[in-house]
Amino acid sequence: MLKIKKSDLAALFARISEKNDLFLPVKTAGKTNFAAWDEAADVDLDTLKTVKSPKDAFFPQSENLYTCNREDGKLKVSPEKLTDEPFVLFGIRACDVRAIDVLDRVFLSEPVDSYYAARREHGIIVSYACNNPETSCFCKVFGIDAAVPAGDVVTWMVGEELYWEAKTEKGEALTAQVRDLLVDADVATVEAAQAAIRSIIEKLPNSNLSLEGWGAEAAKTRFDSPVWEQLYKPCLACGTCTFVCPTCQCYDIKDYNTGNGVQRFRCWDSCMYSDFTMMAHGNNRTSQMQRFRQRFLHKLAYYPANNEGMFSCVGCGRCVDKCPSHLNIVKVIKAFEKEGV
Repeated sequence: MLKIKKSDLAALFARISEKNDLFLPVKTAGKTNFAAWDEAADVDLDTLKTVKSPKDAFFPQSENLYTCNREDGKLKVSPEKLTDEPFVLFGIRACDVRAIDVLDRVFLSEPVDSYYAARREHGIIVSYACNNPETSCFCKVFGIDAAVPAGDVVTWMVGEELYWEAKTEKGEALTAQVRDLLVDADVATVEAAQAAIRSIIEKLPNSNLSLEGWGAEAAKTRFDSPVWEQLYKPCLACGTCTFVCPTCQCYDIKDYNTGNGVQRFRCWDSCMYSDFTMMAHGNNRTSQMQRFRQRFLHKLAYYPANNEGMFSCVGCGRCVDKCPSHLNIVKVIKAFEKEGV
């Protein structure tokens, strides 16, 4: 176990950035999101949850795939260059680290998404324990320990010191790069902080939410439930929940005429939109109720059915905080529990 004074973090960030691109929570216009670090960045490690999750680093909201041009009467296809330089994501919370595991099972399964795979190969995750979990958090429901997040390096802020522990080969290599800035630390201090975090989590209103009845078989027992008709009506189909969600992986592929060729790109999409998966004959989900049901059954039934029971919700609570109609996955789970369905 190693540590560094909070007042020396700027030096740590500068050292990391000498050999790696560095991304971490940065406050801009009063909102905190992951962004590239420079000396002028307003680094914000105190905000518990960034507005958007850091999945952008591996699965960007929009990215070019390739460009087509005609040269000398022949069609030339130029794929975008794959990520080939190391980068560090610093300050990722436990829920968002688990979310990357959820995305891995989608994009690294056959056929492997080469763009995503290249970023995962070169990305180094420095996670950050949650000192003050909020009432909207419910990661414990999904077996996530906010006091001991996964990652290549795990860090804890205790008082005015950041504690640091490498967990993987990538983490060891990064630690070697900054080792002279760190000093040996007492494990007992971190263990006390972990106990305090878990104590807070136990008192949160949704930490003991029951997942009974959800999982691989839920699609059979709950697909036709009348509860969906009761729940969906306030939904505005705005897609906010899907864009702040760290595990949503749906995307659309579009072509853009540059005037000198065609640029193909992909961008995040949302199952809450009426034109989602629109095909030549139309959309197979013709009502907002069907689209609403699809979102939550995917998180709680379809994904677990294909991933050894693993849910594709991580309890980050962003949808709880951001939905303008106060609809979220917690409300869905509680509604079915209330109805006994």
